[in-house]
Amino acid sequence: MAGASPIALILGSGPRVGSSIAKSLAEKGYQIVVTSRHGTGAKTPEGYLSYKADFSKPESIPSVFDAIKSELKASPSVVVYNAAAATTPPNQDSVLSLPLDNFNSDLNVNTVSPYVAAQQAVLGWETLPADTKKSFIYTGNILNISILPVPFVLTLGTGKAASAFWLGLSDATYAAKGFRFFYADERNEDGTPVGNNIDGPAHGKFYAQLAGHEQDIPWHATFVKGKGYVEFK
Repeated sequence: MAGASPIALILGSGPRVGSSIAKSLAEKGYQIVVTSRHGTGAKTPEGYLSYKADFSKPESIPSVFDAIKSELKASPSVVVYNAAAATTPPNQDSVLSLPLDNFNSDLNVNTVSPYVAAQQAVLGWETLPADTKKSFIYTGNILNISILPVPFVLTLGTGKAASAFWLGLSDATYAAKGFRFFYADERNEDGTPVGNNIDGPAHGKFYAQLAGHEQDIPWHATFVKGKGYVEFK
Protein backbone atom coordinates (compact mmCIF):
# COMPACT_ATOMS: atom_id res chain seq x y z
CA MET A 1 0.00 0.00 0.00
CA ALA A 2 1.23 3.46 -0.93
CA GLY A 3 3.05 5.27 1.84
CA ALA A 4 3.47 2.12 3.91
CA SER A 5 6.67 0.63 5.26
CA PRO A 6 9.26 -0.58 2.72
CA ILE A 7 9.05 -4.18 1.57
CA ALA A 8 11.76 -6.85 1.84
CA LEU A 9 11.47 -10.02 -0.23
CA ILE A 10 13.40 -13.09 0.90
CA LEU A 11 13.70 -15.73 -1.80
CA GLY A 12 14.56 -18.94 0.03
CA SER A 13 13.44 -18.58 3.64
CA GLY A 14 15.16 -21.43 5.46
CA PRO A 15 15.06 -21.94 9.23
CA ARG A 16 18.54 -20.60 9.94
CA VAL A 17 19.66 -17.82 7.64
CA GLY A 18 16.36 -16.93 5.98
CA SER A 19 14.37 -16.67 9.19
CA SER A 20 17.11 -14.61 10.86
CA ILE A 21 17.23 -12.19 7.95
CA ALA A 22 13.45 -11.83 8.01
CA LYS A 23 13.44 -11.15 11.75
CA SER A 24 16.24 -8.57 11.51
CA LEU A 25 14.62 -6.69 8.64
CA ALA A 26 11.21 -6.78 10.30
CA GLU A 27 12.77 -5.14 13.34
CA LYS A 28 14.00 -2.39 11.00
CA GLY A 29 10.43 -1.72 9.93
CA TYR A 30 10.21 -3.68 6.70
CA GLN A 31 7.11 -5.53 5.58
CA ILE A 32 8.40 -9.06 5.03
CA VAL A 33 7.56 -11.41 2.18
CA VAL A 34 9.09 -14.89 2.32
CA THR A 35 9.17 -17.56 -0.37
CA SER A 36 9.95 -21.25 -0.31
CA ARG A 37 8.74 -24.54 -1.73
CA HIS A 38 6.25 -24.64 1.13
CA GLY A 39 4.81 -21.14 0.72
CA THR A 40 1.13 -20.88 1.58
CA GLY A 41 -0.12 -17.65 0.03
CA ALA A 42 -1.16 -16.56 3.53
CA LYS A 43 0.52 -15.01 6.56
CA THR A 44 3.08 -16.87 8.66
CA PRO A 45 2.78 -16.91 12.49
CA GLU A 46 5.26 -13.99 12.48
CA GLY A 47 2.97 -11.99 10.20
CA TYR A 48 5.06 -12.38 7.04
CA LEU A 49 3.37 -12.82 3.67
CA SER A 50 4.30 -16.26 2.33
CA TYR A 51 4.48 -17.37 -1.32
CA LYS A 52 5.51 -20.62 -2.97
CA ALA A 53 8.46 -20.54 -5.35
CA ASP A 54 10.38 -23.11 -7.40
CA PHE A 55 13.87 -21.72 -7.95
CA SER A 56 14.73 -24.44 -10.45
CA LYS A 57 12.22 -22.74 -12.77
CA PRO A 58 13.38 -19.16 -13.40
CA GLU A 59 10.26 -18.38 -15.40
CA SER A 60 8.23 -18.64 -12.18
CA ILE A 61 10.07 -15.78 -10.44
CA PRO A 62 8.25 -12.80 -12.03
CA SER A 63 4.92 -14.06 -10.69
CA VAL A 64 6.21 -13.60 -7.13
CA PHE A 65 6.94 -9.93 -7.80
CA ASP A 66 3.56 -9.53 -9.50
CA ALA A 67 1.83 -11.03 -6.46
CA ILE A 68 3.62 -8.61 -4.11
CA LYS A 69 2.62 -5.60 -6.20
CA SER A 70 -0.96 -6.85 -6.29
CA GLU A 71 -1.15 -7.52 -2.55
CA LEU A 72 0.98 -4.71 -1.10
CA LYS A 73 0.61 -2.13 -3.88
CA ALA A 74 4.35 -1.56 -4.11
CA SER A 75 7.56 -3.30 -5.13
CA PRO A 76 10.17 -4.63 -2.69
CA SER A 77 13.07 -2.26 -2.13
CA VAL A 78 15.20 -5.05 -0.66
CA VAL A 79 15.49 -8.46 -2.33
CA VAL A 80 17.47 -11.25 -0.69
CA TYR A 81 18.32 -14.38 -2.66
CA ASN A 82 19.03 -17.14 -0.18
CA ALA A 83 18.38 -20.32 -2.18
CA ALA A 84 21.07 -22.76 -3.30
CA ALA A 85 21.43 -26.20 -4.87
CA ALA A 86 24.21 -28.78 -5.16
CA THR A 87 24.11 -32.25 -6.69
CA THR A 88 26.96 -34.71 -6.18
CA PRO A 89 28.35 -36.28 -9.38
CA PRO A 90 27.50 -40.01 -9.42
CA ASN A 91 31.12 -40.99 -10.10
CA GLN A 92 33.31 -39.56 -7.35
CA ASP A 93 36.37 -40.10 -9.54
CA SER A 94 34.93 -37.95 -12.33
CA VAL A 95 33.57 -34.54 -11.43
CA LEU A 96 32.23 -34.27 -14.99
CA SER A 97 30.01 -37.34 -14.61
CA LEU A 98 27.07 -35.23 -13.46
CA PRO A 99 24.18 -35.47 -15.98
CA LEU A 100 23.39 -32.30 -17.88
CA ASP A 101 19.84 -32.12 -16.50
CA ASN A 102 21.18 -31.95 -12.95
CA PHE A 103 23.79 -29.39 -13.92
CA ASN A 104 21.20 -27.17 -15.60
CA SER A 105 18.71 -27.49 -12.75
CA ASP A 106 21.28 -26.46 -10.14
CA LEU A 107 22.54 -23.63 -12.34
CA ASN A 108 18.97 -22.35 -12.54
CA VAL A 109 18.78 -22.22 -8.75
CA ASN A 110 22.23 -20.76 -8.17
CA THR A 111 22.51 -18.30 -11.06
CA VAL A 112 19.58 -17.95 -13.45
CA SER A 113 16.74 -17.49 -10.95
CA PRO A 114 18.63 -14.86 -8.93
CA TYR A 115 19.44 -13.07 -12.20
CA VAL A 116 15.73 -13.01 -13.09
CA ALA A 117 14.96 -11.81 -9.55
CA ALA A 118 17.47 -8.99 -9.95
CA GLN A 119 15.85 -8.00 -13.24
CA GLN A 120 12.47 -7.85 -11.52
CA ALA A 121 13.94 -5.95 -8.59
CA VAL A 122 15.33 -3.23 -10.87
CA LEU A 123 12.02 -2.86 -12.68
CA GLY A 124 10.32 -2.34 -9.33
CA TRP A 125 13.00 0.03 -8.01
CA GLU A 126 12.36 2.38 -10.91
CA THR A 127 8.85 2.92 -9.50
CA LEU A 128 9.95 3.65 -5.92
CA PRO A 129 10.84 7.05 -4.44
CA ALA A 130 14.40 8.16 -5.17
CA ASP A 131 15.32 8.33 -1.48
CA THR A 132 14.34 4.71 -0.83
CA LYS A 133 17.36 2.47 -0.19
CA LYS A 134 17.41 -0.28 -2.81
CA SER A 135 19.49 -3.43 -2.31
CA PHE A 136 19.80 -6.90 -3.84
CA ILE A 137 21.65 -9.30 -1.53
CA TYR A 138 22.82 -12.75 -2.63
CA THR A 139 23.94 -15.31 -0.07
CA GLY A 140 27.31 -16.47 -1.31
CA ASN A 141 30.37 -18.31 0.00
CA ILE A 142 34.08 -18.50 -0.74
CA LEU A 143 33.59 -20.56 -3.92
CA ASN A 144 33.58 -17.47 -6.13
CA ILE A 145 37.32 -17.06 -5.49
CA SER A 146 38.48 -20.47 -4.25
CA ILE A 147 38.29 -23.88 -5.91
CA LEU A 148 37.85 -26.65 -3.37
CA PRO A 149 38.80 -30.14 -4.66
CA VAL A 150 35.45 -31.64 -3.64
CA PRO A 151 33.11 -33.06 -6.34
CA PHE A 152 30.02 -32.08 -4.32
CA VAL A 153 30.65 -28.35 -4.88
CA LEU A 154 30.67 -28.59 -8.69
CA THR A 155 27.32 -26.94 -9.37
CA LEU A 156 27.35 -24.84 -6.20
CA GLY A 157 30.72 -23.30 -7.02
CA THR A 158 29.89 -22.83 -10.69
CA GLY A 159 26.72 -20.99 -9.76
CA LYS A 160 28.29 -18.86 -7.04
CA ALA A 161 31.19 -17.80 -9.27
CA ALA A 162 28.89 -16.88 -12.17
CA SER A 163 26.52 -14.95 -9.92
CA ALA A 164 29.35 -13.07 -8.24
CA PHE A 165 30.37 -11.71 -11.63
CA TRP A 166 26.98 -10.34 -12.66
CA LEU A 167 26.38 -8.99 -9.14
CA GLY A 168 29.66 -7.09 -9.17
CA LEU A 169 29.01 -5.80 -12.67
CA SER A 170 25.48 -4.73 -11.72
CA ASP A 171 26.70 -2.92 -8.61
CA ALA A 172 29.21 -0.97 -10.68
CA THR A 173 26.90 -0.06 -13.55
CA TYR A 174 23.83 0.88 -11.47
CA ALA A 175 25.85 2.94 -8.98
CA ALA A 176 24.65 6.25 -10.40
CA LYS A 177 21.07 5.29 -9.56
CA GLY A 178 21.95 4.24 -6.02
CA PHE A 179 21.03 0.59 -6.68
CA ARG A 180 23.25 -1.76 -4.66
CA PHE A 181 24.05 -5.42 -5.37
CA PHE A 182 25.92 -7.52 -2.81
CA TYR A 183 27.54 -10.96 -2.75
CA ALA A 184 27.50 -11.69 0.99
CA ASP A 185 29.98 -14.25 2.30
CA GLU A 186 30.41 -15.18 5.98
CA ARG A 187 33.98 -16.06 6.97
CA ASN A 188 35.89 -17.10 10.04
CA GLU A 189 38.14 -14.44 11.58
CA ASP A 190 41.15 -15.79 9.66
CA GLY A 191 39.31 -15.55 6.35
CA THR A 192 38.64 -19.26 5.95
CA PRO A 193 35.13 -20.39 4.97
CA VAL A 194 32.64 -21.15 7.72
CA GLY A 195 31.26 -24.08 5.74
CA ASN A 196 28.15 -25.51 7.35
CA ASN A 197 28.73 -23.49 10.53
CA ILE A 198 26.95 -20.45 9.16
CA ASP A 199 25.43 -18.15 11.75
CA GLY A 200 21.84 -17.08 11.14
CA PRO A 201 21.73 -14.05 13.47
CA ALA A 202 25.05 -12.79 12.07
CA HIS A 203 23.54 -12.90 8.59
CA GLY A 204 20.45 -11.09 9.82
CA LYS A 205 22.43 -8.26 11.40
CA PHE A 206 24.78 -7.85 8.44
CA TYR A 207 22.03 -8.00 5.81
CA ALA A 208 20.14 -5.26 7.66
CA GLN A 209 23.28 -3.10 7.34
CA LEU A 210 23.49 -3.85 3.63
CA ALA A 211 19.80 -3.13 3.14
CA GLY A 212 20.21 0.29 4.71
CA HIS A 213 23.42 1.09 2.80
CA GLU A 214 25.21 1.52 6.12
CA GLN A 215 28.98 2.08 5.83
CA ASP A 216 30.82 1.97 2.51
CA ILE A 217 30.65 -1.80 1.99
CA PRO A 218 31.71 -3.11 -1.46
CA TRP A 219 29.70 -5.55 -3.54
CA HIS A 220 31.93 -8.46 -2.40
CA ALA A 221 30.66 -8.22 1.16
CA THR A 222 32.72 -10.62 3.27
CA PHE A 223 31.79 -10.53 6.94
CA VAL A 224 32.64 -12.08 10.29
CA LYS A 225 30.25 -12.79 13.15
CA GLY A 226 30.44 -10.01 15.73
CA LYS A 227 32.51 -7.76 13.47
CA GLY A 228 30.50 -7.14 10.32
CA TYR A 229 32.33 -6.33 7.11
CA VAL A 230 35.96 -7.48 7.02
CA GLU A 231 38.08 -7.22 3.89
CA PHE A 232 40.07 -10.31 3.00
CA LYS A 233 42.80 -10.42 0.38
